[in-house]
Amino acid sequence: MKITYTGRQVELKPAQLKKLEAQFAKTGKLLDGKGDCEIHVVLSVQRHLQSAEATVNYFGHELVGLATDPDLFCAIHAAAQKLEKQALKARAKWRDGKRKSHKMASEAEGAPTPAEPEASAPSNVHIYHVNHHDRRKPMTLEEALLEMDENRDYMVYRDAATDRVAVLIRRRDGHFDLVEG
Repeated sequence: MKITYTGRQVELKPAQLKKLEAQFAKTGKLLDGKGDCEIHVVLSVQRHLQSAEATVNYFGHELVGLATDPDLFCAIHAAAQKLEKQALKARAKWRDGKRKSHKMASEAEGAPTPAEPEASAPSNVHIYHVNHHDRRKPMTLEEALLEMDENRDYMVYRDAATDRVAVLIRRRDGHFDLVEG
């Protein structure tokens, strides 16, 4: 990890630089794990107020931590904490983001389309593909029961408590079967 300091009317001693390097080391590990990122820290003074600005370029996005305080090291520490929060958020977004291939993304945009019937299926039966990649709100069992109408014999939904897919099936006797996945 490389840290560049720019001091506007502020100079730091080597012992102070060593302490600051330890504060920014955690952020460097969060961003790339190897410590090869570059953090640019700008320190400035305006009357009795010390300000610190820490900037990192992470996959084309600038993460910036700004802080001001009468004490220089409190300002730097606050800027490092803000930068760390942004790094955690950006890393989680990058890790958890749904990345699809171009082919799957174009199919997901369209409405449900009928598929060609198989050779063994009768010609009047249509198979509809449901777009399960849509981000739909998870619901409880009671909400799923209310959502089912007389025309539907089943309901596929994401359970709010377990965040798993569940299937609610109406039996011929009027009762329901619940299949949790």
